[in-house]
Amino acid sequence: MMVTLAGTLVLVGAGKMGGAMLEGWLAGGADPARIVALDPAPPPETKQLIGRHGIRLNPDVAAIPDAEVVVIAVKPQLMEEVLLSISPLKASKPLVLTVAAGKTIASYERHFGADAAVIRTIPNTPAAVGRGITAMASNANVTPGQLALARRLLEAVGEVVTVENEAMIDAVTAVSGSGPAYVFYLTECLAAAGEKIGLPKELAAQLARATVAGSGELMRQSGTDAAVLRQNVTSPRGTTHEALQVLMAEDTGMKPLFEKAVAAALRRSRELAS
Repeated sequence: MMVTLAGTLVLVGAGKMGGAMLEGWLAGGADPARIVALDPAPPPETKQLIGRHGIRLNPDVAAIPDAEVVVIAVKPQLMEEVLLSISPLKASKPLVLTVAAGKTIASYERHFGADAAVIRTIPNTPAAVGRGITAMASNANVTPGQLALARRLLEAVGEVVTVENEAMIDAVTAVSGSGPAYVFYLTECLAAAGEKIGLPKELAAQLARATVAGSGELMRQSGTDAAVLRQNVTSPRGTTHEALQVLMAEDTGMKPLFEKAVAAALRRSRELAS
């Protein structure tokens, strides 16, 4: 989707997530002359991207009078210091779009003002390859135009969904924000199980990785419900059926285990946001 800017887009934090978004914006036709990046030490590949497109890097924020949107992509532990350093930007009343974990909308309102337009989002790491999914929640100050702009900016790295209220962000974090780690660990476990029954380590790892990645792509491209896809590859009393009797056991299978894991992530997300 075309990214059109009327003012300046200020990217605060040009690490993996910020860099992936920047690459997507540029591919979507954003004018590099309207983009500013603030990061004391961007990764080499992002620094090359910035230099190649002539994007302003680390100018005096007080010299940016027309900030239209401020995208915050820094680590939570750096947030307070960073927000203080960019406080001059609030003079132009920009949209504040955060992809940083843990900080509530109220925390940004304290820095940018009670009348600030703030959208809090939770992306996930597949955004780095354009296959992420981002959930966003906004405060009452966000206009329809700003909401549309935020969606265009976030769609540069994958799918975008809107949640009804900010309280749902913690639940989203527990499912899709932390979810890639669950899938990576599933891949580790599948490879280890293959090795345990006699496969060479490298072959077991290759089989597990390709199976998980290919199954995900099949699910994405087909749009078919996951349960239907599972049933399609499960013959009665076949090998898959036998394995699923273990994985789908009511008390010890994957479903109760995932419920416990996601609940634990939800608790921690709420603790970090408090």
